[in-house]
Amino acid sequence: MSDTHSRGATVDLGEASGYLPFDAVDDHIETGDTVRVQVRESVPPWRDDRRRLGGQLQATSALVTLLPEDGAPSVDSHDEAAARELLGMTDLLDVASPEGWRPRWHHAATEASMDDLRAALETATARAERLADGMDDEDSSEVPAELQQPRAGRWCWFGRESRVALDETRRKVTETMVGHHRIKAGSDAASGAVDFVESLCGDAAADGEFPFSVVANTFGPSVGDEIEIGHGKPDGRLISLGTGSVTERDDESITLVREMSGGGSYDGLGVPRSAGDTATTTVKEGRWWYPTVYRDSEEDLIGTYVNICTPVECFPDTVRYIDLHVDVLKYPDGTVERVDDDELDAAVDDGQVSEPLAEKARSVATALEESL
Repeated sequence: MSDTHSRGATVDLGEASGYLPFDAVDDHIETGDTVRVQVRESVPPWRDDRRRLGGQLQATSALVTLLPEDGAPSVDSHDEAAARELLGMTDLLDVASPEGWRPRWHHAATEASMDDLRAALETATARAERLADGMDDEDSSEVPAELQQPRAGRWCWFGRESRVALDETRRKVTETMVGHHRIKAGSDAASGAVDFVESLCGDAAADGEFPFSVVANTFGPSVGDEIEIGHGKPDGRLISLGTGSVTERDDESITLVREMSGGGSYDGLGVPRSAGDTATTTVKEGRWWYPTVYRDSEEDLIGTYVNICTPVECFPDTVRYIDLHVDVLKYPDGTVERVDDDELDAAVDDGQVSEPLAEKARSVATALEESL
């Protein structure tokens, strides 16, 4: 345990950390204690958060969780009648839970077929047995130590081009409007609207261009809104560049203004940053770059920084993209400079950026150099 808080503790997991609620363990725990934990909820690398931990081992599949305790099966459901029916069916599955493990069925299991129930219990049983076998090394003196990794996964950050490709794949099997995945990613309300449009219009919704103005008019952002600039990095990090107020919006783009705090200097421009400076950023949905114009408190130009990135997405509360390292600067005297090609080359060598994507970034930078 590396630290304790009012309701839980921060646990050192080696390459990462996690949060363990006090009510997830039976014993009193303090900073410096060693405790066995299991990750309940993982987090993507672009979120500044810790993994959620539990103190009890569990073996979970889609419909059932096995708990290492004696007792009768139970159902986590608000439908008491359906729960009783499910418990009555459990004995008919011909699958026995491992000795010392009790099944707790999820609510979704009340609507599942016998085949699905049987498959879920078999999967959970196999995982419970692997967990039990993996505890043989629990007495290892080296901590933190990973005792077992029963499942593995990979976090994927889907950008705008990926969503377009997903639309095309989905359209082969069902009605899919233009911008299906892009709009659904914006908000729950937008997701429901997509379902409505596809039910109402069918295949006709697949025609045309992405309706940015309609989406923005309905779900935002609107003039006066405060939105964040989510600056993604190829290594999976997400950096907030701060929030700004939307001052203009047309059918294709939005402009937001941020007031800068003092301290430090402007990346690339080499000019000290002062309180009262402003940054005016204009982003166009789907474009591979965006400019930010910096001015001081007297409205004198400090410089323009053009970021080359994956196609920009303008969500109701954030602008998001993945930075592709190379940038183009324009100084007040009109001088244009291209920077950070070496960082892009290094990202390619490290496998974080593919060569075709890097070449796209370089071509965009070249075009901007010639046009600014």
